[in-house]
Amino acid sequence: MRRASARRKATGALGAFYAAPLRDDRYLAVDIETTGLDPSTDRLLSIGWVPVDGDEIVLGGAGHVVIRGAGGEESVGESATLHGLTDDQIAAGVDREEAVELLLRALAGRTLLAHYARMEVGFLDKACREIYGAPFNVDTADTMDREYARYAAMDRDPGREDLRLWNTRDRYGLPPYKAHHALTDALSCAELWLAQNAAGLKK
Repeated sequence: MRRASARRKATGALGAFYAAPLRDDRYLAVDIETTGLDPSTDRLLSIGWVPVDGDEIVLGGAGHVVIRGAGGEESVGESATLHGLTDDQIAAGVDREEAVELLLRALAGRTLLAHYARMEVGFLDKACREIYGAPFNVDTADTMDREYARYAAMDRDPGREDLRLWNTRDRYGLPPYKAHHALTDALSCAELWLAQNAAGLKK
């Protein structure tokens, strides 16, 4: 119902996204880098994505964009210590509307896959409301939620560190990558998703 209402309001690339029928077992692993954790006060800096078709990661469909600040907002401040993006890289990026449009094209017909998907959905919802005048309603799959459910099934309460992407990957024998690059983190999430599938976790 909410998606149907949003579809009626949506324009441009968001409208095209809503018009695409959802395909079974097709995902888009997505990661964002931001200036902070609050969509109401912080902003998108970069987006990375990698398609997953069944049990295959489709590297040829991967994408990554750095987002230029609006109204002279080029400084990334202290967040640079996490994601490594410089003010010069931000200044040379694309505008937010172009970045979101590229993502929506890649996401059409797919379920958004992320590690703590609420983060991605929150920032993308804000962007879509401001750009297209409609909310971002999307089907999600969440590797963090799956891992939490695995702990719960064992009657264990995981700590915050236990659920971080890199610690979770380590438990599945996946190799370490450099963290906090949107494309690398999206690929890391995609690999974790397939490892969780192989371990028998419910989708």
